[in-house]
Amino acid sequence: MIVGVHHAQITIPKGAEEQGKYFYCHVLGLKEIEKPDSLKGRGGFWIQVGTTEVHVGTEDGFDRLTTKAHIAYQVDDVSYWKKVLMEHQIDIFDSVPIPNFERFEFRDPFGNRVEIIKPIQ
Repeated sequence: MIVGVHHAQITIPKGAEEQGKYFYCHVLGLKEIEKPDSLKGRGGFWIQVGTTEVHVGTEDGFDRLTTKAHIAYQVDDVSYWKKVLMEHQIDIFDSVPIPNFERFEFRDPFGNRVEIIKPIQ
């Protein structure tokens, strides 16, 4: 029986960890968590999102702009996040509407597709 999602992984280019930490920990305000010693030599970093971890690994030779793969962060205030991202010169893209949700998309500084989503009640 599957009981939940423990973590998801995205990738950034090798050597871009400091830029990645700035974006994910400073701009998005997510908390970095320590990787196990056995994995520290692989690069990247981990962040905590609610009860789920996001592992930010490193990978070269991959065009992140060519994939629909993405992670969606659930928020309480979609307009707040649009404002924060626009203040950091991040382009906002409207998402195809789906019933009972307010949402938008953007690409992180590395080209990863990211969705911000809020259930509408």
